[in-house]
Amino acid sequence: MVDNFENEYFGIGIQNGKTPENLGVLWRTAQNLGASYIFTIGNRYAKQACDTHNAVKAMPYFHYATFEEFYNNIPKGARLVGVELDDTAVDLETFHHPRRCVYLLGAEDHGLSKQAIEKSHFLVKFKSPLSLNVSVAGSIVMYDRGINKPRS
Repeated sequence: MVDNFENEYFGIGIQNGKTPENLGVLWRTAQNLGASYIFTIGNRYAKQACDTHNAVKAMPYFHYATFEEFYNNIPKGARLVGVELDDTAVDLETFHHPRRCVYLLGAEDHGLSKQAIEKSHFLVKFKSPLSLNVSVAGSIVMYDRGINKPRS
């Protein structure tokens, strides 16, 4: 029997993704590291040549035109975790991932929108003075989630 209080899942996606290559790499990694679904917000995306495993056909993919549409459709009970180089963000190394959450990454050139930062339940960052490539950042977050650390 499934214990709903122990059940875990996560989705991961990008707000206003800049390049199709970054999306494809993130999606491929998401499939390999256990994401339940993937998504995009905004209109800066295209067919993903780097998604060589065709993850977009292997797992649920959602597209939202606006942040509001996305936010209104987050699974009930899930926490929004924004990944952003921000003074209020906690270091990923010490972060306890929620059992049920949605990770949101921003494009390299603009990061997350102000609204996304304000609506996030948690903000996490890397010990890095400069921003990382979005697919690299997402891969690190998913890898860290897979490490045997306490969940919140």
